[in-house]
Amino acid sequence: MADSHDHVPMMERACELFNTEEVEMVIHAGDYIAPFSLRALNRHLRCPYFGVFGNNDGERLGLQKASEGRLHPSPMEFAEGGWQILVAHEMPILEAVQASGRYRLVVYGHTHIPEVKRVGETLAVNPGECGGWLYGHCTAAIGHLDTLEAEIVDL
Repeated sequence: MADSHDHVPMMERACELFNTEEVEMVIHAGDYIAPFSLRALNRHLRCPYFGVFGNNDGERLGLQKASEGRLHPSPMEFAEGGWQILVAHEMPILEAVQASGRYRLVVYGHTHIPEVKRVGETLAVNPGECGGWLYGHCTAAIGHLDTLEAEIVDL
């Protein structure tokens, strides 16, 4: 998920979706906005989550405290199941990152436009805007590392 922009009801709806689909981990690609919005993830989500800060996340200390240390500067790399994953809010060099073959999954936000794009063994996913403030279309994405597939879902 990405770009939730304080839209708590949509964040709660995303949590319901992730719980129903038995998602194992949620990645948020930034722009939560205020620390209170993380209550939706903390209270409703049944799996771990982590994320990166976005360009609109000004109260980073409060967000970090509310997330219990789960938020990181963008970009952030980590390994899951032996695969390298890159999470960033802004991804201006997506084509180069995908062409490098270094990452199995790239999750990014910022544009508010949902996109799933596979290049070789790298899957890039922009889940769109959870908050729906810019385009009025609230979305998230569900991905599967084992099959290297993802789908955009309406909230």
